[in-house]
Amino acid sequence: MTRRATARGDERTSLDGTEADVLVCGASFAGLAVARELAGSGARVVLLDRYEVGERATSACAAPTDWLHAMGVSDAIRSELPCMRFTTPHGSVRCRLPWSWSAFDYRELCRLLHAQTDARFETALVRGRADGGVATDRGVLRAPMVVDALGWRRVLDARGVFQPPDAPLSRGLEVHPHDAVDSDELHVWVERDLVRRGYGWSVPAGREVRVGVGSYEPRQHVKDATVHLAEREGHEPVRYQGNWFPHRLRPATGDGVFFVGDAAGHCFPLSGEGIRTAFYFGIACGRELRAVVAGRATRDEALERYGAFSARHARPFGRALALQRVVPALPPRVLTAALRIVGRRRIADRAFGWYLDQAHPRFAALG
Repeated sequence: MTRRATARGDERTSLDGTEADVLVCGASFAGLAVARELAGSGARVVLLDRYEVGERATSACAAPTDWLHAMGVSDAIRSELPCMRFTTPHGSVRCRLPWSWSAFDYRELCRLLHAQTDARFETALVRGRADGGVATDRGVLRAPMVVDALGWRRVLDARGVFQPPDAPLSRGLEVHPHDAVDSDELHVWVERDLVRRGYGWSVPAGREVRVGVGSYEPRQHVKDATVHLAEREGHEPVRYQGNWFPHRLRPATGDGVFFVGDAAGHCFPLSGEGIRTAFYFGIACGRELRAVVAGRATRDEALERYGAFSARHARPFGRALALQRVVPALPPRVLTAALRIVGRRRIADRAFGWYLDQAHPRFAALG
C-alpha cells in the first residue's frame, strides 16, 4: 500500500537508518516513471521529494498526447493541440503535426502516476551522499540501488552539482493567466527582439493559457521578455513558474547512481522538451532495476546497460544541439523561408516524425 507523505513541522519523524531495495530521489516525471516501472516487482521502493507529489510544477506541462495515453494519465489532459504555429518578424507558418501535443494539469498527472506505484513516499530534502547512503534533512537512507531524478542540479553526483550560469543550461519562465483560448495550436515565436537566443511560446490549457520565454543563454534573464509577450498577446502576467533546464546529454550513471531526466541531461535540445524523455528514460531505468530485483542481472550490469542505453542517444541529441546553435544565428528572413518549407505537410510529417521517434511512446509498451 502506498504510504503518503509525513506531516511537516514538529511531526516530521526521522528517517535515519531507513533501508530499501531502491531509493528514488525526486518525485516528478522521471522519478515517478521509475517507481511506476517497479510496481509489483516485490522491491522495497522509497520515493523521496522535497515537496508533496504534484505540489510544485517547474515545467511547461505539455507532452505528445500518445505518451500521456501510454502512461495511463490521459485524465490529466486539459487541451489537445494537433497544430503548431511558428512566428518570426517576417511571417507566420502553421503546420499540422503527424501527432498532437496535449497540455495537462501537473498535479493531476503526478497523482495519476503515483497511484500506479507501490512505493513508500516521504517528504525530505536530499542533500547529497554521506556515510554510504543518501543524506537528507530527516537522516541518512540506504539502498543498494539509488536513482537521482532531482533535476538539473545532479545532487548525487560525486563531482558536485551543476552551477549556472557556467553549466550547459537554458532558462525558462512562464505565466499562467486564467484565460480560456479557443485554439488548437502550440504557438512558438522566434524573435531576436524578444529573446536573442531562444523562443517564446503560448500553450492553451483548458481554462488557462501558458505564455513563456526560454533562453539558451543562461546569463540572459527572461522575465521582462515573458511579461512583454504575455501583455502583447492580451494576457495578464500572473502566476509565474520557471526553472533551469539542461541542453546537453550527460553520463546517466556514476559512482553507483542511476541518473534520470534532467539530472542526466535528458532534455531535448532546441525544443527544451523534457517530459516525454523523462518518461522514456525513467522507464528504461526502471526496467534495468526490475531485472536486478528479479535476479536476472547484477546492479553493476544494470548500471552498464542503462548507461549504454542513454549514451546511444548522443547522436540525435547532438543534432538537436547543433540546430539549437544554428537557428538563432540564421538571418530572420532565411529562418522564415526555412520554416515555410518545414510547414509543408510531407516535410512536416518527416521532420516531426523523426523528432517523436527519438523517444517514441511505443517504448512504454515494450518489455
